[in-house]
Amino acid sequence: MTQPKDDTIAVRISKVLAERIIAGNLEPGARLRQDHIAAEFGASHVPVREAFRRLEAQGLAISEPRRGVRVAAFDLAEVKEVAEMRAALEVLALRHAAPHLTSAILDAAEQATHAGDKSPDVASWEAANRLFHRTLLAPCGMPRLLAAIDDLHAVSARFLFAAWQSAWEARTDHDHLAILAALRDGNIEEAATVLARHVRWIGQKPVRTASGATRKVFTIVG
Repeated sequence: MTQPKDDTIAVRISKVLAERIIAGNLEPGARLRQDHIAAEFGASHVPVREAFRRLEAQGLAISEPRRGVRVAAFDLAEVKEVAEMRAALEVLALRHAAPHLTSAILDAAEQATHAGDKSPDVASWEAANRLFHRTLLAPCGMPRLLAAIDDLHAVSARFLFAAWQSAWEARTDHDHLAILAALRDGNIEEAATVLARHVRWIGQKPVRTASGATRKVFTIVG
């Protein structure tokens, strides 16, 4: 049976590795070596294996026979699947959170989205974006639902980092403002509709590679 101490270490290891994968420091297909990671964190193999299971549950790693655990690849089909899952779960959370949303909570969410508008890079924007969503959804009081949404946000963040790391563009998030306006008016259905459309949006943008060539990558609003 896993000891509480090992479980705490496993959470810390999984969070650090998830951050590296999301930021692109660990590329798709890269092998996660149990011995190396255990040595880095001064841990036994037990919490490392648990950390790997957590990463697999988030869709950030994959275990393959005779190849060990590797960073999971992703494609447009997965981006669309995650967007659809987020839309369904976040709308569910918003409907349950809506009766508990106070002016102070809505003001805090607005501050988060304004911070995102001023973000100098994709990392700070993603943090502000996640804070906006979490602030509005947390009052639903459904921890399992929120945990699932958090996992999906982590995967979404990976897509965002891959799309924007070479050409970040600050912008005003009009969907966030529309969601807030609808909630302040007590129009929950309108807020839910905008939220669902917002997280489902998938587009393409051109980026310039190191060789100077231009290619398109997919991205999502967040």
